[in-house]
Amino acid sequence: MLDWILAALVLMGAFFTLVGSIGLYKLPDFYMRLHGPTKATTLGVGAILIASMLYFSFSTEAASLHEILVTVFLFITAPVSAHLMAKAALHIKLKKVERTHCHSRTDS
Repeated sequence: MLDWILAALVLMGAFFTLVGSIGLYKLPDFYMRLHGPTKATTLGVGAILIASMLYFSFSTEAASLHEILVTVFLFITAPVSAHLMAKAALHIKLKKVERTHCHSRTDS
């Protein structure tokens, strides 16, 4: 049963990582591209790390804390870095396509 859970987590992680990477490549402007690595790819890497944590916890019969630390670090730093990059892009008035909606006070 553990093998099926691990396989499902790895496949789900690979799928979300692929979707995030395709979004980074295909989306038309910086603001839309920012969602690929910060949303889907973070979820994908998180699923792969959880699968790794489960595998090593059950194979060594000891809790695997390295993956938990990496997951916590990833889930904390990805949104913060995306927010800072978006604020910097707004500050330098980076071009955006017409479909991009920006809800800042300077875009009236």
